[in-house]
Amino acid sequence: MAKKKTPTSSHSAEIDSLKKYIRQNAKRFLSKPNVNSVGIGYKITDGKRTNQLSVQFTVDRKVGLESLESLGTEEIPTTLTVDGVEYPTDVIERSYEKSARAVSVLNQLEEAQDRKFFVDPIVPGVSVGHPTISAGTAGCVVYDAFNSEPLMLSNWHVLHGNHGEIGDPVAQPGPHDDNRVDQNIAGSLVRSHLGIAGDCAVARIDQRGLDDEIVGLGVTVDAIGEPDLGDKIVKSGRTTSVTHGVVARIHVVAQIDYGERFNPSVVAIGCFEIEPDPDLPADRGEISMGGDSGSAWIVKNDEGSASSMMVGLHFAGETGDAPEQALACYPASVFEKLAIVPQPLDVVRPEAVRRGFSNSFLGNNIFFPRPLSQELKDDLLVVDGETVFHYTHFSLAMSRSRKLARWVAWNIDGGSLKKLSRRGISFRKDRKLPRSAQIGNELYQHNPLDRGHIARRADLNWGPLSEAKQANEDSFFYTNIAPQHKDFNQSDEGGIWGELENAIFADVDIENLKVSVLGGPIFGDNDPVHRGVRLPQSYWKAIYYRERGQSTVRIRAYVLTQADLLSELEVLELPEFAVFEISVNQLQDLTGLNILNAKTPRQTGPGVESLGEDGGIRRIRSVNEII
Repeated sequence: MAKKKTPTSSHSAEIDSLKKYIRQNAKRFLSKPNVNSVGIGYKITDGKRTNQLSVQFTVDRKVGLESLESLGTEEIPTTLTVDGVEYPTDVIERSYEKSARAVSVLNQLEEAQDRKFFVDPIVPGVSVGHPTISAGTAGCVVYDAFNSEPLMLSNWHVLHGNHGEIGDPVAQPGPHDDNRVDQNIAGSLVRSHLGIAGDCAVARIDQRGLDDEIVGLGVTVDAIGEPDLGDKIVKSGRTTSVTHGVVARIHVVAQIDYGERFNPSVVAIGCFEIEPDPDLPADRGEISMGGDSGSAWIVKNDEGSASSMMVGLHFAGETGDAPEQALACYPASVFEKLAIVPQPLDVVRPEAVRRGFSNSFLGNNIFFPRPLSQELKDDLLVVDGETVFHYTHFSLAMSRSRKLARWVAWNIDGGSLKKLSRRGISFRKDRKLPRSAQIGNELYQHNPLDRGHIARRADLNWGPLSEAKQANEDSFFYTNIAPQHKDFNQSDEGGIWGELENAIFADVDIENLKVSVLGGPIFGDNDPVHRGVRLPQSYWKAIYYRERGQSTVRIRAYVLTQADLLSELEVLELPEFAVFEISVNQLQDLTGLNILNAKTPRQTGPGVESLGEDGGIRRIRSVNEII
């Protein structure tokens, strides 16, 4: 299950030997009063870390030899022999506690405030919690190992707690951040574990959407690994936001007080320790604070950016005046105990059914749009030599500069449409494409923008049930999403735009109930900028169909404008939202795309009839006016 990293040090065999020794003797070591953890780290001499492996103990407080007897304990030996090799020991003054707790407002970091509000979809890095606890962090999206259901991973003490039970509700944000728990229920607790394997739990998010991209890091977890000493890692938490650390001790067993449910209340947890990265110091040196529990620690790549590999599940931090440290569970143990995997199973999401747009769907070849200028051609995203990317029942091309689809092409088989729910499906970036080439949830939080499907979800859900389900999920890739003002969905024009295809089905005797559609945003030089993204102010569709008994394919073109973008067509003072039928030639002028794919842009290809008067524009005010 785990994707294990190759250790970067030369101590691989020794570490394996020490790991086994610590696990076998941890109970004996931790039974000593004052000792709260034992693990593997580099020996610290005169305040500086050496490259010599040691067995490191942490104690609540260091005391002199004369005080050991009063504590009912004895001195930790200066060396320990493991498999015939003598290793020095270290004793460090440090204590820990789980960190899903209320914290003073004075200790809240301003940049983390957005993480404490209600969000939809829920994203890793925001506040969550069981109704009886304060607040913790949604760590990352994982998948059920049995059925690939997406789940949210966090800690036992965040989602379960002393008074919780499996099936209990989970709130987002956590009660400390918003005590209107009944209004904030996001899902329910599915599984949890507290013990040597870790402090961990997963919840089903079925009351809201679920996005897998971690806030502030821009990555999605798709693999798990085991950290090595000195690894540089990063996490995104509810309280301290993005902080950077270095792995300081590994294969640690630490004792944490979990309160009245347990007898004894102190539980031993297998974990590793993180210290601040001196090259990227956190605010006031705090790499974790109360409320960060549940965060995913991500290993950095060679360029110093977050990778997609999770190496730790944050669950505790140091207390008192000791140097800042954090503790994290090992993902391999957590994932095994919770029966989860970092990626959905192939049997649930088979790549074989991802057949994109069919050019011959209507019997005549309908080709992908082609840029009319070299500038637009150069702007197309290229991955592995390809500019067209295929999904289930649709294909698309991406604009490199705008990070949105330049166009999307999809087929609709009206005779085999399935009515499927969107519940539990999250918006997500396509891992097959560079993440930096796609606009994700960073654009849509806390503003009036909605994620608008370019290829309608309902249009794509046809064919065998497994294929329809795959299309339903594929429709939520951000490559098929573009920003629309939330008021549009509530407007009459929003209803018209959504019913274009349905109205054609209703009013035309369409051959085999099959329609093909091209669509996308219209990019303008005067598009407004929000959060560094230029927002399209209008969208287009070209709908192809063939009437029963006819050989000619007809095409109709439509434009939705959210502003006066058609002024170049001498239409002035348009309302905020409006839908128009225009000619395909006019649409080609607006988009810069050869939609008809004829030898010259203003000709129709053989067997295709373009409807709509060239040069004329027809305002559509109701669904009845579409045809």
